[in-house]
Amino acid sequence: MPRILIINPNTSESVTERVQAACRQAHPNLHWEAATARFGAPYIASEASYVVGAHAVLDAFAAFEAASGRPDAVLIACFGDPGLLALREAAQLPVVGLAQASLEAAAARGPFAVVTGGAAWGPMLQRFARMHQLDARLCGIHTVELTGAQIAQAPEQAFGMLAEACGRGIADGAQQVVLGGAGLAGLAARLQAQVPVPLLDNVLLGAAAAAQLVGQGARR
Repeated sequence: MPRILIINPNTSESVTERVQAACRQAHPNLHWEAATARFGAPYIASEASYVVGAHAVLDAFAAFEAASGRPDAVLIACFGDPGLLALREAAQLPVVGLAQASLEAAAARGPFAVVTGGAAWGPMLQRFARMHQLDARLCGIHTVELTGAQIAQAPEQAFGMLAEACGRGIADGAQQVVLGGAGLAGLAARLQAQVPVPLLDNVLLGAAAAAQLVGQGARR
């Protein structure tokens, strides 16, 4: 059975467990293992914590490989993909992140917007999308005041804010909205009734991309 390692660049074990549970439920035919950053922020929400998170991703992979061997692929469980290119270079195996997978999948469907928690993520994600040339069909990135960690702790309190932010994206021309953030796993389905266009769960899109990568490897 193919092994996919989920690396959470945040130090929050609860986020790791949330993402791993969603991946296992979506793709039970794969073996999903997980590692949590050994240092850094509980939930990345700034440029500084993003840089530290990239280092933590490399550290987490090295520690996992030393203890458990090499996985077949890696999913970086942070909507912003810290350490994505560095880990690909260092590990020499398929690596995908939540942001890259989500933006690619959404762009294939048509014009889209991104909604996530934490104001600092707006410019950070704009830069990410531009750098990876994934902004051609991106209508806008809309953030809410609450961070992803705060939303994960009390999602019902954030539904109104998230729905309003989705509305702003739709007003900009989005035909679907990516709900981004590892801590927001599972919320797209719960919020869908309040949003008139498809809501895409970034964790499910990331899991699908990772599953596709190991499937391609098996065929080769």
